[in-house]
Amino acid sequence: MANAVIVDVVRTAVGKGKPGGALSGTHPVELLAHVLRSLVERNDLDPALVDDVIGGCVQQVGEQALNISRSALLSAGFPDSVPATTIDRQCGSSQQAAHFAAQGVIAGAYDIVIACGVESMSRIPMGTSSIGQDSFGPGVAARYPEGLVNQGISAELIAAKWGFDRDAVDSYSARSHQRAAAAAAAGNFDREIAPITVTNADGEKIVHTVDETVRASTTVDGLAGLRPSFHTDGYAARFPEAQWVITPGNSSPFTDGASAVLIMSEEAANKLGLTPRARFHSFAVAADDPLYMLTAPIPATHKVLAKSGLSVDDIDSYEVNEAFAPVPLMWADEFDADQEKLNRWGGAIALGHALGSSGTRLLTTLVSTLEATGGRYGLQTMCEGAGMANATVIERL
Repeated sequence: MANAVIVDVVRTAVGKGKPGGALSGTHPVELLAHVLRSLVERNDLDPALVDDVIGGCVQQVGEQALNISRSALLSAGFPDSVPATTIDRQCGSSQQAAHFAAQGVIAGAYDIVIACGVESMSRIPMGTSSIGQDSFGPGVAARYPEGLVNQGISAELIAAKWGFDRDAVDSYSARSHQRAAAAAAAGNFDREIAPITVTNADGEKIVHTVDETVRASTTVDGLAGLRPSFHTDGYAARFPEAQWVITPGNSSPFTDGASAVLIMSEEAANKLGLTPRARFHSFAVAADDPLYMLTAPIPATHKVLAKSGLSVDDIDSYEVNEAFAPVPLMWADEFDADQEKLNRWGGAIALGHALGSSGTRLLTTLVSTLEATGGRYGLQTMCEGAGMANATVIERL
């Protein structure tokens, strides 16, 4: 079987996912086109050689409908002959895209493939695709008669089950901002960010290069003043164990962004004179209770570690998506993981969670942190809607 290697990783700096955010004036097709174009230009790669483009996007409606990955590659100037598909595994969509891409290389179906993702949450708000719709149907309603809940309530249930109080989740969140701010100040993100020219709220053309959601001044005391986001009398009656600790400050903000990863067989990279930066080592996907929804990174990690033959102590960097602060805290507690290795440069609480882009964004940063620290193995996992998770182990080369 062929080795699937990562030749390059690239992303936009994220923008706030609301009107007036840095990327809110840019069509999502153009966000994704920008990282695709940047990837082939940075590596002097003829895009005609790309066998497939596999993209992740969650809200596939409106400007993100009709296979946005294909639209983006056409906008990027790729030849008509290059195909593309767009997939939805909720928050892990582009991590799953990377799995499919690498597995295709390993199986011999591809020589060169791009995994990518995009989400413009300012232009296509979260939930747009299900507004006014019964997305579950009668069978799911019968199976869960009390009803499934939104992810914020699931985060509250996890905080209660694992015993994370308000100070614990706020402390973790402040650290995420502090780490991201320090990484940005040190220039750690420079190589992975593809500068993009955008039009700001004043109609001026500017080059966007800095993640807009990172707040270096964030403190635990400042976060403590925020009110809980998901408390209602109905939920309080149904879940008396909840302590109502989830606020905007310890949740990932809505963001806009795109990211992409250039994946090849090792043989193809050698023929093109390109130096692989990492290889895919192991893959897993798992599912768990859809009420708790965000707990599946635990079984996914157990599964990928078993497949890899590695222990958690063998891993040098962990990227666990910070959808809400209880998720990485829960994960670290389960595996007794060294939190110095966890989201070394901050996570989604600081860097945002542009849904369809987040999987390849985390992979981008995982490659970068391994290179910066000299680590060998990296592990990435993220919770996904309806109680799923992907997990990936890579090895730096």
